[in-house]
Order: sequence, then C-alpha cells, then structure tokens
Amino acid sequence: MPKFAANLTTLFTELPLPDRFAAAADAGFEAVEVLNPYDHAPEELAKRREAAGVTQALINLSPGDAAKGERGISALTGREADFKASVSQALEYAQALGSLGAHVMAGVVDGGLANAAAVEAYVANLAYAADIFAGHGIWVSIEPLNVRAAPGYLISRQGEARAIIERVGHANLGLQFDVFHVQIMEGDVAERLREFMPVIRHIQIAGVPDRHEPDTGEINYPYLFGLMDELGYAGFVGCEYHPATTTEAGLGWFRRALGRDA
Repeated sequence: MPKFAANLTTLFTELPLPDRFAAAADAGFEAVEVLNPYDHAPEELAKRREAAGVTQALINLSPGDAAKGERGISALTGREADFKASVSQALEYAQALGSLGAHVMAGVVDGGLANAAAVEAYVANLAYAADIFAGHGIWVSIEPLNVRAAPGYLISRQGEARAIIERVGHANLGLQFDVFHVQIMEGDVAERLREFMPVIRHIQIAGVPDRHEPDTGEINYPYLFGLMDELGYAGFVGCEYHPATTTEAGLGWFRRALGRDA
C-alpha cells in the first residue's frame, strides 16, 4: 500500500495552517505537503512539523501574483529574476521543513507550447532550479494541469511534461503525476502510470470529476494503489482533494486503505 501525504492546503482547512500538521498526524498520516506556505515563518512551520512527527513530502514554489491570475512564473519571459528569488525563498522553506521535493509551476502562457520564447525560459529556469535544489538533496517536479481547472496553463498532458524534462536533461527533475488531471485530460490512468513511472517523482490523488475524496467519482483508487505497489513506486501519494464536508468525516477511504475500520 502506498504511503499517503495529507495536503495541508486543501485538508483540515478549519484550522490555521500551523495546526494542520498535528491534525494530519492525529488522523494517521505519516507525511504532509503544502502548496503555499509563505504566509508563515519557516521556523514556525518547521517547529510544528517536527512536533507532529510527519515527513514533509513536498512544497510548491510561489505561484506568483495569484490576484492577477498567475499560476507560476517559470515560463514567463522577463520574470527570470523573480523566478530566481522564488527559488531562494522555496529553498529556505524546504530546508527548514526538511522537504523531500519542490514543485515548480509553469504559468499561464499565451500561445502555449507554440510560444518558443516561453518554452526556452521554462527550460532554462527549470535547469536552474533543478541544479540549486540538487545541491541540497531536494528533488524538483513539474505537473501538467487540466485545461478545465487551469485554462492556458503551459502543460496539460504527461507527454508534454516528459518532453520538457528530457529537454532540460537534469537528473534532479521529474514528473508530478496528478491522477485528477490525468483522468480529465487523458484517461486510461493505469496505462499512463505504467508509461510514465520511470520519470514520476510524486503522485497526487482526488476524486473525479468533483475533486472530493478519492472514494467518490469515477476512479477505482484501490486498484491504482495496488498498481503503484506493483510498479515499485516508493514515494508518497499526496491527497490533494477538497473534502465534501469535513476532512475527518471523509477519511473512510484512508482508513480502509490502511486496513483499519472505516
């Protein structure tokens, strides 16, 4: 059975972020991930994580100015200095939290992958980030987002991400495989897992189509969990979903996956 990481940006949201580490541990999670920890001091979050005894599986680099619709800046031309500053910021947090990985968001790009200048900026910035984080033992990932949830995002399919990873050519850069996005864009999730497992660094899950608990919607997650084991996936599975009611009320799937009473 895979190891699960609670996404503290989407789960336990009735609590302030620092309190969610303990809530995740109390619920039985052995790891956590946080999309945007930057409103809190790294020392405060690190203290809470350590007290809770959970592993920090992942953080995101800053998405940029969310109020302006930015969803990452690594593929935005002319923002190279801002991107390098975001790498430094994320590295400070990742080191404080002991994070295993860091996710670099591409951004919304006019023209998509046909925008050669944006792709060049993306490749160069990813190479920079992969190198910086490699020096501290932290892997870097990129994630395709579905066009319904993230219109205009640079990459939306696993093959597009793999082509970028191959072009960057850095051993520290891998794929973040989010089943929610994969199912909406491509389907055939089991075969996509088989195909892309060699470059996968992190997996995330949610119910499809509503992004609620993994035991809702059209995906057979118990089957996929078994397949992950069969394929030798040793990383964490991030639970990046929005509870239909409260986090605790929706954890029946998690207890069943761990062989506990629902």
